Amino acid sequence: MHITHRLGRTFASLWLATLALGSYAQPAPAEGAWIARDFRFHTGEVMPELRLAYTTLGSPANPAVLVLHGTTGNGRALLSPAFGNELFGPGQPLDAGKYYVILPDAIGHGKSSKPSDGMRAKFPMYNYDDMVAAQHRLVTEGLGVKHLRLVIGNSMGGMHTWLWGVKYPGFMDALVPMASMPSEMSGRNWIMRRLIVDSIRTDPEWMGGNYTKQPKSAQFAAVFYNFATNGGNQGLQKIAGSREKADALLNQRLAAPFPADANDTLYHWESSRDYNASPGLDRITATLLAINSADDERNPPELGVMERELKRVRNARLLLIPGSADTFGHGTTGNARFWKAQVEELLRTAPRVGN
Repeated sequence: MHITHRLGRTFASLWLATLALGSYAQPAPAEGAWIARDFRFHTGEVMPELRLAYTTLGSPANPAVLVLHGTTGNGRALLSPAFGNELFGPGQPLDAGKYYVILPDAIGHGKSSKPSDGMRAKFPMYNYDDMVAAQHRLVTEGLGVKHLRLVIGNSMGGMHTWLWGVKYPGFMDALVPMASMPSEMSGRNWIMRRLIVDSIRTDPEWMGGNYTKQPKSAQFAAVFYNFATNGGNQGLQKIAGSREKADALLNQRLAAPFPADANDTLYHWESSRDYNASPGLDRITATLLAINSADDERNPPELGVMERELKRVRNARLLLIPGSADTFGHGTTGNARFWKAQVEELLRTAPRVGN
């Protein structure tokens, strides 16, 4: 395993130059939805029609790239300035003029089937294996893609990327799991997720999922979790360096509109409960570049998990982004400026396999 470090100062300079020149224009996205018929969940439950929404960029005639979002997100959100504007424009690493970029909405997210569509707490209790299986059906059956040049994902999408490599080895040339580890949920990462789930379930307003108004606990738990596991110590101190500034930031987030649904939120976080890609790492054949940040609160590098687990992957290395006042803890990798040069190099060098 090879570990690469890059200086945050260099990235910051590149980012300022990009801002001065203006963001690259992204091509117009296309949105669609495909129905997976008789979708069987790991629980044995079968949904006759599972809607899987997606956004695409570029032509299906080009090599396909699958880009996976994080918890509570959706595919279209990855077109944001910090992510999409750094990747999908002309001459950029995932130039949509050269690649067919697929950005699916995971089960329970975006415009894909989710509890708030009407089933509420009767919706099947999906997990990450179900989400990846649905993505695979969408890509192969729905979009007719036979091979992927790259699977790349952030946070939950990073964990999905590990599972793609384990479940469908040979289907892709390269894997880039970000802000994630292949090991099972544990420590702070799982404890904080349990607190979100339990705060909703024990809220009298939840009423077993049949609430008449959104339980207030959902927003409070989401804000609590975000502060506890995202933003970076130095980054947070930079914007909340006094009690007054910290209070103002907290008040702002607690007062902000919270359009999420409590059942959807509960399912989002509980779906990670049995995630564990580690037992299958030996099956990965794609070239793998794992990208984490040194100040990631959910995946702290001092645990040594990545060093241990990546030894079991044939062609893998780790890019560890140094923490600084300009990084964002777990949210660092959501800013493509920190790592897009390494992904571009990966695409230049990773051998093509399969179709």
